[in-house]
Amino acid sequence: PRWKSNKSHISNVFPPSLSTGAGGWSPLTSDQYQWLEVDLGERTKLTAVATQGRYGSSDWLTSYLLMFSDTGHNWQQYRQEDSIGAFPGNSNADSVVQYKLQQPVIARFLRLFPLDWNPIGRIGLRLEAYGCPHTSDVVSLDGSSSLVYRLSPGLRRTSKEVVSLNLKTLRNSGTLLHAEGWGGLSLSLELERGKLLLLLRQGGTSSSEPRRLASLGSLLDDQHWHRVVLERQSAHLNLTVDKHTETVQIPAEFSHWDIEQVGLDSENPVISTRDFHGCLENLLYNDLNLIEQAKRNDHQGNVTFSCAEPVTIAVTFPGPQSFLQVPGPTVSTLGGLSVGFQFRTWNKVGLLLTFDLLQQGGVAWLYLSEARVHISNSFPSPGSALNDGQWHSVDLNSRYGRFTITVDKKEGGVSSPSFPVTVGRQLFFGGKNNSENCSNPFDIFQGCMRLLTVDNQPVDLIMVQQRLLGNYSHLQIDMCGITDRCSPSHCEHGGRCSQSWTVFHCNCSDSVCYTQGISVYEQSCEAYKHNGNTSGHYYIDVDGSGPIKPQLVYCNMTEENTWMVIQHNNSELTRVRPSPGVNQHLLYFDYSSEEEHLLAVISQSEHCEQELSYHCRKSRLLNTPEGSPFSWWLGGPGPGHLQTYWGGAQPDSQQCACGLQGDCVDPQHYCNCDADRTEWYYSGLLTHMGSLPVRSLVLGDIQRPGSEATYRVGPLRCHGDKNLWNAAFFDKETSYLHFPTFHGELSADITFLFKTTSSSGVFLENLGIKDFIRIELSSSTQVVFSFDVGNGPLEVHVESSVPLNDNRWHRVRAERNVKEALLQLDELPAATQEAPADGHFHLQLNSQLFIGTASRQKGFRGCIRSLQLNGVTLDLEERAKITPGVRPGCPGHCSSYGSLCLNQGHCVERASGFHCDCGLSAYAGVFCHTGIHTHTHTPTHTKKNEVHCVDSALPSSIYSDTTLRGENVSLSFRTNQSPALLLYVSSHYREYLALLINEYDKLEVRYKLDNNREAEVLTSSTRSLANGQLHTVAIQRVTNSVSVQIDQNAKEDFNLTSDGEFNTVKSLVLGRVHDSDDLDPDLAKLASLGFIGCLSAVHFNSINPLKAALLHPDTSPIIIAGPLVQSSCGSSASANPYTAENTHHLSGTSEDLNTFIHIHCLAGVIAVVIFVIVTGLAITARFLYRRKETYVNRDVKGVKERDSPDFPFNNQTDSQNVSSENPKEYFI
Repeated sequence: PRWKSNKSHISNVFPPSLSTGAGGWSPLTSDQYQWLEVDLGERTKLTAVATQGRYGSSDWLTSYLLMFSDTGHNWQQYRQEDSIGAFPGNSNADSVVQYKLQQPVIARFLRLFPLDWNPIGRIGLRLEAYGCPHTSDVVSLDGSSSLVYRLSPGLRRTSKEVVSLNLKTLRNSGTLLHAEGWGGLSLSLELERGKLLLLLRQGGTSSSEPRRLASLGSLLDDQHWHRVVLERQSAHLNLTVDKHTETVQIPAEFSHWDIEQVGLDSENPVISTRDFHGCLENLLYNDLNLIEQAKRNDHQGNVTFSCAEPVTIAVTFPGPQSFLQVPGPTVSTLGGLSVGFQFRTWNKVGLLLTFDLLQQGGVAWLYLSEARVHISNSFPSPGSALNDGQWHSVDLNSRYGRFTITVDKKEGGVSSPSFPVTVGRQLFFGGKNNSENCSNPFDIFQGCMRLLTVDNQPVDLIMVQQRLLGNYSHLQIDMCGITDRCSPSHCEHGGRCSQSWTVFHCNCSDSVCYTQGISVYEQSCEAYKHNGNTSGHYYIDVDGSGPIKPQLVYCNMTEENTWMVIQHNNSELTRVRPSPGVNQHLLYFDYSSEEEHLLAVISQSEHCEQELSYHCRKSRLLNTPEGSPFSWWLGGPGPGHLQTYWGGAQPDSQQCACGLQGDCVDPQHYCNCDADRTEWYYSGLLTHMGSLPVRSLVLGDIQRPGSEATYRVGPLRCHGDKNLWNAAFFDKETSYLHFPTFHGELSADITFLFKTTSSSGVFLENLGIKDFIRIELSSSTQVVFSFDVGNGPLEVHVESSVPLNDNRWHRVRAERNVKEALLQLDELPAATQEAPADGHFHLQLNSQLFIGTASRQKGFRGCIRSLQLNGVTLDLEERAKITPGVRPGCPGHCSSYGSLCLNQGHCVERASGFHCDCGLSAYAGVFCHTGIHTHTHTPTHTKKNEVHCVDSALPSSIYSDTTLRGENVSLSFRTNQSPALLLYVSSHYREYLALLINEYDKLEVRYKLDNNREAEVLTSSTRSLANGQLHTVAIQRVTNSVSVQIDQNAKEDFNLTSDGEFNTVKSLVLGRVHDSDDLDPDLAKLASLGFIGCLSAVHFNSINPLKAALLHPDTSPIIIAGPLVQSSCGSSASANPYTAENTHHLSGTSEDLNTFIHIHCLAGVIAVVIFVIVTGLAITARFLYRRKETYVNRDVKGVKERDSPDFPFNNQTDSQNVSSENPKEYFI
């Protein structure tokens, strides 16, 4: 090889070895502008380089860059992992450091640039390159030439077809290759704005629009070689550009398509108006060398079989200190300026050109702002979005006192100074020398420039590089170092990638994607429930950070199970009647979720079901003379599989539910419909998850006279989340689970929940030779995410203000990608750590993944659940079943989620999550947050439509002499009536409790606990209670002490003079009292009027009368007269945060779905009377008291008494009890 250097001294250059004589390369000046160039004489496939210091000296390099070129110009920097440019050098003058290139390079010229060297020596080097000669066939096309190869019939069809080539061009558009076949179908590879497109065309007419199948690559017009492979295999097309591949499904029309000819450039002007201009190398079709074939025939126009490359010198401005200074116009006259250049950049702003205005002593600036070109403070020139990475031309001319700017051949941007334009002697591109004492008011330019002209004469940049012309600083001359960080895009889930010169960004504003790679949506309705959300529409991201896009579904949380409901295009009951000439009805169902989302939901759910109702009259399903069914349906993955069983039966049974149970109306058939009778029959619910969802339905026997049928395919309903509750308990610090190596080379997204009582421990780790990844609890308040991808260890910390070893569930989200690392704990702000701008980014691991730790780090003791790596859930439970020291599952969810149960609701443990038992609460709903309300209108004197609750079912023998020594009464009301009776409780001994609003709009509590004495009246001081606003009343009595609280006012305390015993309670009445013989005359008059207004959340000790009357009328000792309708009279959104049943914390929208009960009686006499059996109360009180003792003995953590601890009934109603079984419920 031949050696060439910049200002160097070469003394007997030896290759790296233990040489015995002096030798090596050492430039005269040791600075960053030196380089050593090697001409290998021909294009060579280089696989490795080795360096050594200069023999017998203190001169060696510690780091360097490598550049390659085919022509000695237009250099390309070699980058490891597409990121790292620097190679490690030597630590002394004698040892040899060899570096094997990850991707071999084919080039003739090699250039080495020193970056750092021994600080006590100089630049010194011995260099050796390893490789072998590269042979190839090359063709050069000038845009008007073509090369066509027509295949012989024997070569037309193979199981695998591959077209491969290398391309090099300066043009960003043009048809590269096309393959034509039978029927006018063709595939073509076309360059468009530097990207390679795979297009499908049907027919050769101008009206046929191409269909884009794939787009790959970027900046392919950089005049460097790029590898392209197009492969058809099976039902897929694989397009590869350089190191990146995109796979697409072959369209149906191509399934039997044969290639008839392959061409370079198109002979059909309709197909292409712009042909390829550049060089192609090693064009192969199924290992057939088409260039070699073309040398003999089948080429037209100016085709040469060598690569004719124009020499174009570019210059790169990489940073803030970069500038290029060249001489200005040779003659300064009134119109003496003409400057032209081309540039490409990703930045919207940057200073392009600066020159002095001698006449005025000022400076003119040509700059980018908002991706448009401006001069000084004039209007912008034509052209926009000039930060697209494409080459754009700029021409600046001054004529007769006017500046004219032309951008991409479009003139505009005229500026008319009020003085003659006289330009200084120097022009500065991209910045200005700091020694000029002139501040730059604009952002720096980062990008490339080429084809610089002054006075229509080209600027010789090679002379500038040799310091023979002008001046420069921090430039890369004879190369364009632009990099497309968005190709391929690292943005997930449809995020749009944008970039500047140094970084890229993901824009999720117009797509459902991620913030910093972490999903903002939960993976199931179950997860939304455990965040405190209630029924509504939510986006479900079923695989977290995986590739499946989030979908909007409905979450029904009104039942004990949380249902995910996925709708389709027709879930209504539909009638089918005979149609002339139609023997079968075919029906398709399109679901609101995409296919992969549907299958993932079914896979991770514990149970799924779908209603398939078929109502038939003389419309048979299964039996025919030929033995094949009349009707069937398709269900399962993809288009579905044929299913001949119906609701309630087993797959492949060809039966309905009655056939399985043996109770069909005709024993000779397995479906009631097959009895062929005129009565209506029904068949119902599908629960086999492998057959879901229903894709299509075929109905056959409906064409006969008298045949009728209706069908309904309901929405897909699933509950449970196997991923969310997949957990393992590590009972020792030495316990661990192991899984295969985690492959998160470019992106590692990790999420899990943990709970522990330990102050530290490693959650997971995976090791490599040097690289590693680890997440650990470093202290009781800190979680650390640490990793090393070859740049040295990096750590991201999150500090919590509360202890994390509180045995409650905490969520950890960690991500590491090519841009940054991120760690989030619970709802705390995420901590981030930026990745090095020029460093390794491939995470290379080779050991097993350990949950817990197998290294010397302290292991984890506690529970981990819902562990997901890049959207894939690890099955901790299955692995724990066969691993000593680890147990599957992890109970104890109420300690974390019990606070979601409101209004005296009890948290009940379940194997997968929890359930709020509202049996002892006056409220209903998933969190016992939905109030039960009744609204009464103006009463009349008719008894016809009463709502009357009577217990007549229990025998009189249980009416014993149990005595109440206290009550806990609460309710809410809204009324404009005064006086008004709110609540009345009577006794068999003519004793009573009455709660009323008196004529002064104040609350009165009347106790008559001795039938020989007058009632005692306790009057609250709170006024204006009949103002139509919602008020809440709470009354507590312990023997003769009574406390009353209204709304948020202070409690008022009263004392009774009686003995404080309420004997044998008889009934509880809401509204008008008919049996008023035991009442005082004034109270009897008031009781006969009834109540006009709204009552809600009525609670008497453990009794919830409204809830019993309205939600459980059939199982409660209640008689209701009058219609019941829904009402929202008791809602108070300002007071109750759960009144909006659909709370979308993420989307910021809510929808009121709360359900309230309205008792509306047209005749106006409205009462809810509940006869309370005294013995029943005694049993209830004793049962609940024992439960309290049980809870106290168990010492359950986190259980709080909301009210005074000395109130004897508080234990059964006002505490957040944690229970492992369902408490019994009494409606008395």
